Amino acid sequence: MAEYKSKLYSEDMNFLFEAILSLKDKEECYRFFEDVCTINEIKALEQRMQVAKMLKQKRTYLDIASTTGASTATISRVNRALNYGSDGYKLIFERIEWKER
Repeated sequence: MAEYKSKLYSEDMNFLFEAILSLKDKEECYRFFEDVCTINEIKALEQRMQVAKMLKQKRTYLDIASTTGASTATISRVNRALNYGSDGYKLIFERIEWKER
């Protein structure tokens, strides 16, 4: 498999990802992300994951918006990433063995 080359690639980004990859459990994730991100930034990531799960469940934009509070622009952006992105969501869903319920 060819190595993926991101548009975001930089040595500083590598340093950030190495830091994230060094985290050992959820508690360490909470501690790191609370220090690195604002609450709103963390909540935005949480919301996008929730939107992605609901899109995989074939829920409607209206249902997703009312449940998550996400704008239709955010839902659309996540949907575009799911369908035409770099398969990051797909990779995560496979790794955590999340099933469309």
